[in-house]
Amino acid sequence: MTDRWENIGVNGPLTPPIPMRLYGEVSKTKGAPIVLYFRGDAFQGRSMSQAERPVGTALVAAGATVIEADYARGSDNRFPQAMEHAFMALAYLSTKRKLYSGMNKSLLFVAGEEAGGNIAAGVALKARDVLPGDLSGQLLLSPMIDPMMTSESFRRADEIGMARRWAEGWSHYLGNACGSQHPYAAPCICSRLSGVAPALVVTSDDDPLHDEVNGYADRLAASGVSVTKKIFPPALEWPDVYRGESGRWMDVLRDEFANFVQVLSE
Repeated sequence: MTDRWENIGVNGPLTPPIPMRLYGEVSKTKGAPIVLYFRGDAFQGRSMSQAERPVGTALVAAGATVIEADYARGSDNRFPQAMEHAFMALAYLSTKRKLYSGMNKSLLFVAGEEAGGNIAAGVALKARDVLPGDLSGQLLLSPMIDPMMTSESFRRADEIGMARRWAEGWSHYLGNACGSQHPYAAPCICSRLSGVAPALVVTSDDDPLHDEVNGYADRLAASGVSVTKKIFPPALEWPDVYRGESGRWMDVLRDEFANFVQVLSE
């Protein structure tokens, strides 16, 4: 575990454009996938110095080099600054693949849960538009992508105490920037999804965000994007991810990501 955010260099002093940190150690496997990770917190996290999140730990266990970006610092968790900060991190890592995996052509992913999943989806859309071919894939783990919050499954949000938090989070993130009409802020409204990086999309049967996540995955697939959709059963306790808690889902996510990487590597 490390709280070193300002400098993630392992072979010398390299300062990234925004605070970033390495989870664990760089994978010893040459050519290991690199994952740029964005945590959730419903667009309300003010400090990213907390303990490492279970999602990042699961991806490390799958053999990836995981680097978390503090997209909130300096952006106040608002659109478009937060998403732009995250994109800067991706552009930086795209030029540093050899440093973190030993190969210039290593697979590069963005990943995030909840609000971090929104950021990952927005970054993937911008990468398609600005850095075509640089992003290998996106891991969208119950991403918050619909500010309307009117789906049938969303009614469960009250049951796990997230309805008010998500409503406040959307209000804060979008502010007065009319972000709800921008596809990078609310990917669910994007009318052009073709050409975006392959996606591993995860939700669960008991997930309040199930309907919006499932719908986005289906729209990606209908646009010709390679999509691997996984709907976890309630027994895996997937909604615990919203509280930053580990659970039975970690081993399954590890295996699903490893399979996703294997398919993309073939």
